[in-house]
Amino acid sequence: MQSELIQSALKIAFIGGGNMAQALIGGLAGKLVPANQLHVVDVMPSTLTLLSQRFGVTTASEPTDALADCDVIVLAVKPQQLRDVVATIKPFIHSQLILSIAAGIRAVDISRWLGGHQLIVRTMPNTPALISQGMSGAYAMSGVSELQKQRADALLRAVGDTVWVEDEAQIDAVTAISGSGPAYVFYFIEAMQQAATELGLSAEQGRRLAQATFAGAAALAGQSEEPVSMLRERVTSKGGTTYAALSSMESSGVKSALVKALRAAADRGRELGEEYGKD
Repeated sequence: MQSELIQSALKIAFIGGGNMAQALIGGLAGKLVPANQLHVVDVMPSTLTLLSQRFGVTTASEPTDALADCDVIVLAVKPQQLRDVVATIKPFIHSQLILSIAAGIRAVDISRWLGGHQLIVRTMPNTPALISQGMSGAYAMSGVSELQKQRADALLRAVGDTVWVEDEAQIDAVTAISGSGPAYVFYFIEAMQQAATELGLSAEQGRRLAQATFAGAAALAGQSEEPVSMLRERVTSKGGTTYAALSSMESSGVKSALVKALRAAADRGRELGEEYGKD
C-alpha cells in the first residue's frame, strides 16, 4: 500500500539533512522511492557528502529550481531556523505538499510565510525512527487533499507508526508524549542502571537488565489487549517487592511529577510556536 501511495515518480525534497531527515531518507531511498528522486538541501558539505554516498540522493547547498519539480518538500530544520529557511524556498513553491517536522512551529505560521500556501502537514516524529520504530503525530491543514494526506502518512510510516489529530494544538501534546518521550525512557533506564550498581551488580549487568526490561515490558504492553494498569497489577502482589517499589514511588509523587513534566513539555511546545511564529 505504501509503494502505491508513494509512487516511483514522486519527487521528495528535504530541507535539512540532520538525524530525522536521514531516518526518513533511509526508510524511503531504494525502498519506496528511487534514491535519485530524493533531493537534500543542507548548508553542511559533509552532510551532503554523507547522504549522497550513503543513499545516492541528489544534493544542493541552497534551494534551486529542483524544488519546483518536487511533489513533497520536507522541512527538517531547527525551529529557530525555519522562518528564514522558508523565505529561501518560497520562490519555488506552487502546489507542493509541505511536510514540517520542526517542533513547535504552527502550520498557520508556515502558511503565512509562504504567502497563504495551504498544502501543509505539521508532524512530530521521534528518534526511534532512526531504527524504523518511530512514532509520529501529524496534523493536516484543510487544503491538504485526502491523497496528499495518505502520501504523508505513507512517508512517515516508512520509519514507524503514525497518529493523526484534528486539532493542531494537539501536536503540542504529541510532542510532549512521544516526540520528547524517548528521553523519559532513557532517564528511567539511567536510574535503573544506577540502582543496579548501588545494589552490587556490575554496570554491564545493570545495563542489560534495565534495557531488556523496558524493551520486554513495552512489547508486552503492545501485544496485550489488557490495559497497562491491569498488567501492572498482575506483577504487584500486595506486600511483595514490586509493591514496595511502587508504594515508594507513589509516596514520592513520581507519577504526578511525570504528568507535570509532560505538561511542561507541551507548554514549551506552545511557547516555541508563539516565539518563533510571531511577526
